[in-house]
Amino acid sequence: MPTREVRWERMFPDELEAAFQQCPLAYLPYGLCEPHGPQNTLGMDALRAHAASCLAAAAHGGIVAPPFYWHIHEHGGYGTWAHRRVGDARPWLTAIPSWMFFKNMFYHIRAVDALGFHGAILFSGHSGPHHADVPKFLDMLQSHVDVRLFCIIGAGAPESRFPDDKGMGGHAGRGETSLLWATDADCVDLSRMPASDAPGPHFAMGDEVETSSRRAGEQMVADLVQLMGAKSKQLLEDYAKSQPKRAPLTFERVEAIWEAEIRPQLKTFASMQSGTESPPEDSRWYANWHVPDRG
Repeated sequence: MPTREVRWERMFPDELEAAFQQCPLAYLPYGLCEPHGPQNTLGMDALRAHAASCLAAAAHGGIVAPPFYWHIHEHGGYGTWAHRRVGDARPWLTAIPSWMFFKNMFYHIRAVDALGFHGAILFSGHSGPHHADVPKFLDMLQSHVDVRLFCIIGAGAPESRFPDDKGMGGHAGRGETSLLWATDADCVDLSRMPASDAPGPHFAMGDEVETSSRRAGEQMVADLVQLMGAKSKQLLEDYAKSQPKRAPLTFERVEAIWEAEIRPQLKTFASMQSGTESPPEDSRWYANWHVPDRG
């Protein structure tokens, strides 16, 4: 953890004011607790998003909001994937449906906008169909808030620091395990991996895990920190050019925008599609697989 405190919840009021005056940028880390193989702790997604955000804030300025550990899972393609990759094991998920996640995100953005932040970097360590939805959603909100918005989804596409890309794009594979090893070393334990001939699924474990590297993870985290530094500078410059003038949104106004503009569009979100491949009826993932019409 950086020597200079950047975590909102652990800062005193005078520290927050000083940090805000120096760099009025907020980091909003997201993730959830979900299966990431037996070798990784459940909170991987938010843990590494939060840790990387703290390193970026320490290096480039800004304040890091508390991580939000409740995220999209169980319904639609998420449930289909979990049936194949997790099976009937107790998943220890902190899951909420897509529409609730996006409404929460709206209120988070409303809060940092009302406080006067000029920029906000939203970092979701958890990926999935919502990878396509979050940028679209932020574009919809940008016309209602002055704070300038940017999102990172999943690993943030850091440059691969391995000689090949095997295990980099998959869930809980070499790439994600290396990233968590770099940010939270006590949350990775390769000795917990199953024997090579043990039948799966192995709690959604990915590929090439045995070749994970803390050193490579540290290099990928450094790439992420550099990316966030460049984006934070761009957001602050964009805010200065935009000549902000909007009054902060009230709760009532948030609800009105949600009903008039966001809710009718939910049916087009990738994360709101049930798809055609249903888990079998005896699967624990069947009950929530179908996504209700929220339009």
